[in-house]
Amino acid sequence: MHVNVSRMSRRLACHSLAMLLVCGAMVSRAWADSPAKPVYSVAVVPQFQAVEISRVWVPILERVGQEAGVTLTLKVAKDIPAFEDEVMTGKPDFAYMNPYHQLMAFKAQGYVPLVRDSKLLTGLLVVRQDDPIKSVKELEGKTLAFPAPNAFGASLMIRAQLAELDKVNITPMYAKTHTNAYRQTIVGKTAASGGLRATLDKEPPEVRAMLRVLMETPGAAPHPLSAHPRVPVKVQQALKAAMLRLAGEPDMSSVFKDVPMSNPVAADHARDYQVLEKYRLERYLQ
Repeated sequence: MHVNVSRMSRRLACHSLAMLLVCGAMVSRAWADSPAKPVYSVAVVPQFQAVEISRVWVPILERVGQEAGVTLTLKVAKDIPAFEDEVMTGKPDFAYMNPYHQLMAFKAQGYVPLVRDSKLLTGLLVVRQDDPIKSVKELEGKTLAFPAPNAFGASLMIRAQLAELDKVNITPMYAKTHTNAYRQTIVGKTAASGGLRATLDKEPPEVRAMLRVLMETPGAAPHPLSAHPRVPVKVQQALKAAMLRLAGEPDMSSVFKDVPMSNPVAADHARDYQVLEKYRLERYLQ
């Protein structure tokens, strides 16, 4: 029997092509039918250098996003003032911000605090270890370094306490980050610098050894991770639940500690942050 090989080859080729087109259409339909994860931005107040913020937050956001069924993208502003501008105009979907930022962001955009660390936040005023200054009264007329004008514990609370309680007049200088502020004092450009216990503890041992705590402010509810009201409530709740659960997992506890949020608890705006209004910190905003 004579077989036309060429004709058979063409038929097989056409059949194979048809099968590929059908399979491709099926895959395309399946891809289209499977909903993509919604993407949300997370802004983190730049207390540290961008590389350090990424090291800490990227693994957290990846795991939290998986748990909550969303994709979370980290956004790091160049400095604290730039971060404030973004939050006050409502650009990020979620933001990790200081307590007074939360008060302002709630008024400006309605940001809802979801979680915060259980440990209260206190501001620190540090001087060089070898500096003879023993009292904040000795800072009268001197220049002090702060991360930013509106950094809560590291600037606002300290400047308010110096002016209102201690009646000390100082000249503030803003170094943009906690790390920079500490170093202004170490190199002798400022008599003291404002910071937080958490940020001071993250400095290298040789840096901490050169600094001495001169004054500490009263405690306040620490930085919350907050959601813009445009984020669906079910997404907010899923993210909150994921944060609270993952912080207790052995492989994640050390990362949460670096936030710092080693023991996260549910946050509440009225209970935790609205009370800050009584301090009238707006007099020290810039």
